[in-house]
Amino acid sequence: MKKIEAVVQPFKMEEVKEALKNIGVDGMTISEVRGHGRQKGHKEVYRGQEYNVDLLPKVKFELVIPDARLDEVVETLTAAARSGKIGDGKIFVYDVAEAIRIRNGDRGDAAV
Repeated sequence: MKKIEAVVQPFKMEEVKEALKNIGVDGMTISEVRGHGRQKGHKEVYRGQEYNVDLLPKVKFELVIPDARLDEVVETLTAAARSGKIGDGKIFVYDVAEAIRIRNGDRGDAAV
């Protein structure tokens, strides 16, 4: 099993969520997060004062999938989240040693 964490632009959240649902990925956790990459934020003016906004709003998707679906899910995520501009986000993939469904004790792929 693999855990995918994808950090994307907030305005892409619905598009990414729908794209994942369309390929049969139902289980996901979505969090509002803040961070920055190479762009290091930007400057804004508020009431005549200029200040740095260095932690930008992002949305993080977390999902655990069977190994066999990895390429399909990553391609779907990438296509749905891409705007072509700096700050589109990142996708991280981790190995998952075990998954257990609390309700009935299912383990492994059956728990996902």
